[in-house]
Amino acid sequence: MKKKRAIIRVISAVIAFFAIIASTGERVYAGGEYNPENETETTAVSSESFGNTLKVKSAILIEQGSGTVLYEKNPDEPLAPASITKVMTMLLVMEAIDGGKISLNDEVAASEHACSMGGSQIWLEPGETMSVEELLKATAIGSANDAAVALAEYVSGSEEEFVGLMNERAKELGMTNTNFMNASGLDSKGHFSSARDIAKMSSELLKHEKIKDYTTVWMNTLRDGKTQLVNTNKLIRFYKGATGLKTGSTDDAGKCLAASAERNGLGVIAVVLGAGNSDDQFGSARTLLDYAFANYTVAKAPVSETAVYVKVTGGVSDSVIGKYDLPEEFIVKKGKEKELTVEIESDENVQAPVKEGEKIGKVSVRSGEETVGEYILYAAERVEKMNFFNAFVILYGALLQ
Repeated sequence: MKKKRAIIRVISAVIAFFAIIASTGERVYAGGEYNPENETETTAVSSESFGNTLKVKSAILIEQGSGTVLYEKNPDEPLAPASITKVMTMLLVMEAIDGGKISLNDEVAASEHACSMGGSQIWLEPGETMSVEELLKATAIGSANDAAVALAEYVSGSEEEFVGLMNERAKELGMTNTNFMNASGLDSKGHFSSARDIAKMSSELLKHEKIKDYTTVWMNTLRDGKTQLVNTNKLIRFYKGATGLKTGSTDDAGKCLAASAERNGLGVIAVVLGAGNSDDQFGSARTLLDYAFANYTVAKAPVSETAVYVKVTGGVSDSVIGKYDLPEEFIVKKGKEKELTVEIESDENVQAPVKEGEKIGKVSVRSGEETVGEYILYAAERVEKMNFFNAFVILYGALLQ
């Protein structure tokens, strides 16, 4: 049996050797190096069942982890975001804390500029000191403009420098319809964002679990109880599973809200912009959240025990093992949790050499007829191109067996 396999390998090597000599074609690569960022976004599911009841200019509903869009209404329209701006302010503060640049216990002295903000505030006095944590509470719970600017100055030295960081981070997050002019959200020419962009930065902020210690608080105090903080987000008190996140209200923006909530492992974010009054602001957000929890749930990713092999032409091996990475969970419509399947489609004409990590196909995760995610199938190993030397090594090794 061993002798038979050796003869087959010898014949294969000889055929490959002559194929190399006869071949004059250029190398063809199936794709570039594997990069998780190249994974396509999950498919959006849109519903118009309550669209006309949302009395807002713009809205979006997404699943928090994957960014799957469950509903949208003018999601890319640039609008004044008001104090929802502070989501980015808080995100940069949390990143500065996690990065070791600042700490929650650091004392911050309020500048005259920070104290001059007006609007929602905790009435900081120039030179008054508060900890980063106290200012973060004031920003998250009370939407205090003076506290937000004091934090911005502490992180970057000035609000102007901090705004530069805000816009830089927005670009990194793919917020293509956003431009910040300040850290507080006060109306300013050229200061705008969109519902989709706000959802993106809200999702990023919620990756910092510590922020929920502040965004989920209904009431708190500062200055040894002398200053009371009441959350501007009514859903924190009245909506089951609410985790935040930020309200906004100015003359230009109208009433706005980025609302987040979690139930039974499903986290969602609803953003509404341009409501005419508080009832429409909170009512629209509640409608979106209710829709998500009534119609969707999370399901474990399907696991395949079968190895994936993709045919390779002109290599020392006639195939390469394919691998793919899936999220642990997917959002699906209720009742279809057990219908998740994986479909693998390999690229045609995969030619050696094949690099480890090279794209060699795609993987689709489906729930019934609906595609809920597409991901890259990549090579788990390297496959060398067959050449004279490699053919000789294979031929020699086969003869020794």
